[in-house]
Amino acid sequence: MEYTVTEEVTKLIVALGIGAIIGAEREYRTKSAGFRTVILITVGSTLFTIISNLMSNDARVASNIVTGIGFLGAGAIFKEGANIKGLTTATTIWISAAIGMSIGVGQYYFAFASVIIVLTVLLGFSWLPLLIEKINTELIYSITIDKICDTNFKDLEAIFIQSNVKYKCIRHKKSNDSMYLTYTIKASQRNHQKLISQLYSNSKITSFEV
Repeated sequence: MEYTVTEEVTKLIVALGIGAIIGAEREYRTKSAGFRTVILITVGSTLFTIISNLMSNDARVASNIVTGIGFLGAGAIFKEGANIKGLTTATTIWISAAIGMSIGVGQYYFAFASVIIVLTVLLGFSWLPLLIEKINTELIYSITIDKICDTNFKDLEAIFIQSNVKYKCIRHKKSNDSMYLTYTIKASQRNHQKLISQLYSNSKITSFEV
């Protein structure tokens, strides 16, 4: 199969444009892998694929691209409280590399179709997680009870029940006459606000943190 410099440079330019489109969305949302990062990932994957084709279609180069991108994606994932952040950014890095590889083998239709799908998911479906979060959000509550007794524990559970939340105690610590409790609580945003209001007004609860 014959290759021309113009054809390969065209692939790199197309990869630049597609990477810029996806990267702009990530940059707008101030994600760790932003405009320049996604461009370089897309162009780099395209370049490695071109080199792989020039080396008699050595599939090992392509497979190593996937491995290398996996390490980059893992660097974008981190834990924040009870939540895992960066998964969407990591998968965007992964799909950008795949698009770059499709450009590298000259499959422009696949590349452009993939960009449309990616933008549809990132932009068109952004409202759905917000709706789900409004209906059901999991937060960690750290609550301090002044005096340790069954009555105070029952009062706290009664507050949870009245607020219509799902709760689970994941940590407890005793210090003098105080008990430090940590709960994971699932509820709608409205019920979280209701729970917080009741915790504020309860005199038996000396402090709490969300």
